[in-house]
Amino acid sequence: MKLIKVRVQNYRSVEDSEEFEIGDLTCLVGKNEAGKTALLSAMRGLKPSQQFDFDEPIDYPRRFTTKFDERHPDGKAEVIRTWWRLDDVDKAVVENRFGTGILNGDTFQIHFGFRYEDDSRIWEIDVDSAKVLENLLSKHALDATERNVLHGVSDGPAADKALSGVTEKTQKQEALLQDIKKCRKSNFTLGVIDLLSARQPKFFFTSHFERMSGKVSIQKLQQDRQNNSVVVGDQIFLAFLEYAGTTLEELQSADRREILKATCESASNEITEEIFQFWSQNNALEVVIDIDSGKAMDPAPFNTGTVAEIRIKNNNHKATLPLSERSAGFVWFFSFLAQFKQLKKIPGNGNSIILLDEPGLTLHGKAQGDLLRYIVERLLPDHQVIFTTHSPFMVPMDRLADVRIVEDVVIEKPGKRPEVKGTKVRSDVLEVNDDTLFPLQGALGYEVTQSLFIGANTWLVEGPSDILYLQVLSQALTKRRRVGLDPKWTLCPSGGIDKIAPFVRLFGGNRINVAVLSDIATGDKTKIENLKKADILKTGHFYTCADFTKQAESDVEDLFDADLFVEMLNQTYKPPAINAVTKDALMAAAPTPRIVKKAEALFKLMPATVAEFDHFGASRWLLENSSVLDMDTPAVNATLDRFEAVFKAFNALVTK
Repeated sequence: MKLIKVRVQNYRSVEDSEEFEIGDLTCLVGKNEAGKTALLSAMRGLKPSQQFDFDEPIDYPRRFTTKFDERHPDGKAEVIRTWWRLDDVDKAVVENRFGTGILNGDTFQIHFGFRYEDDSRIWEIDVDSAKVLENLLSKHALDATERNVLHGVSDGPAADKALSGVTEKTQKQEALLQDIKKCRKSNFTLGVIDLLSARQPKFFFTSHFERMSGKVSIQKLQQDRQNNSVVVGDQIFLAFLEYAGTTLEELQSADRREILKATCESASNEITEEIFQFWSQNNALEVVIDIDSGKAMDPAPFNTGTVAEIRIKNNNHKATLPLSERSAGFVWFFSFLAQFKQLKKIPGNGNSIILLDEPGLTLHGKAQGDLLRYIVERLLPDHQVIFTTHSPFMVPMDRLADVRIVEDVVIEKPGKRPEVKGTKVRSDVLEVNDDTLFPLQGALGYEVTQSLFIGANTWLVEGPSDILYLQVLSQALTKRRRVGLDPKWTLCPSGGIDKIAPFVRLFGGNRINVAVLSDIATGDKTKIENLKKADILKTGHFYTCADFTKQAESDVEDLFDADLFVEMLNQTYKPPAINAVTKDALMAAAPTPRIVKKAEALFKLMPATVAEFDHFGASRWLLENSSVLDMDTPAVNATLDRFEAVFKAFNALVTK
């Protein structure tokens, strides 16, 4: 069976999460203190694989503690409600016991919370009891006379009562009665629930805090196992030993040093092969299990008996270090893999739903990618996985439909106390604030930057308007069979001179051919000289617009003839006739050669009904009205000449 939907209420910061869908993989994204851990804990409480119980004084929302009876007139507070879908095997198990056609649908619900009677989980599943009874009657082949006692009976308890009232039951009637009594309280619905409950997945929870002990005293660990007091770190160590193909008892019982050494080497090789399929940070590492006698000067309990220690050997540096002295991220990753490699071997945990709270929090971004790959390749084939994160690198960008946004909603009201709604879970990212959305934005930004450079030749410009101008002018030139933009170029906005250097360094490893066309203003000359000296671009691959306008300062807009640019401004912003832009007015608007700065100054004097000047407006108008460039006027021809000079210069830089 598969979990398909969840709703959490009345638990810590979660007043009502509202229903949210669950898939094979579900990523809960939200900032710190949004309530992500509370959601996982509530789910875990439905059927935990480890010891875990709801604690009403701690877990019930504090602001409602004194209002429990008022809020819950029936005396109980629902915390977790889940929706499940049966698979074919589940249905076959039910049909083998009760016959076909007894389930009205393949979905059902389970809910649980505070003050539930007998601490029981409530199942809501639609069972056709009359059909069950009919199937059982056919199964035991009662004839018409034997069936007569059940006339008008349609459920298990009534059938039990009717058959039990027969003083001299036939063999078939007795067999039917005993079959009915096998169901709890002779209730067919409860009988189905008991069958399916045994098949319901448990919830296996782990967090970034749970890390394996790198060193254990075998004798003390055996005592702790007998006393049922094994700490989490030691429990993971035991899982690791099984993962590696050995056990605590096997290590201790080895009566010859060579046998012990062979066992340890075999275990080390097994774990090394598996671990480093999913650890790309350093492939020169090797896992070593070291078994030795406790030394008198070591701290207890490692000063006596047999001590097992996991060490990590760095083959580059020819040295080993205890696991505990490796990075926190590596220890967590190591512990995580050891836990889940053994998950299926734990009785009842074979089909667990895995809950991961902030997995990989201490991992480098690329190592978090390794972790995601492990989840998809190793866990998803056998388990549903639900994990929380606020890291962009843990957002599965190829499965954005599996992402849910978690937000602690507080509605501010001017002059009034804020209205606290508590933790909400949404799939619509447009409804949440920027802080909550940041991990998703970061992940999307990283994904975009990794795929910006489709071709081998990238031409960096300042912004989107520059791209539009270059594309439109290229089309106008090629229409006249003149030189336009070489199709091998990929135009990309860099955001300005200050961003060019980090931009090129970021993608230098992609072996791309980069050229730059930059605006230039007062104060930019030093930056440009420094950029050229930094040697991050090939010589001759950096141009400013001033190189083509012969002005001290220039933007892409200065490549346009002033008369044509005036027409573009008037058509874009449509000022009143009395305020129409003229060449004289534009040229006199500001003491700078840059035409965009002149336009900005001029438009500040426009009536309020005229939109403010921006770089994108005129470029958008030109895109939509490119036919203006088909005219054979001095202004258009001068503009085409300048842009053609730009294209010729940059096309000469293309890598073939």
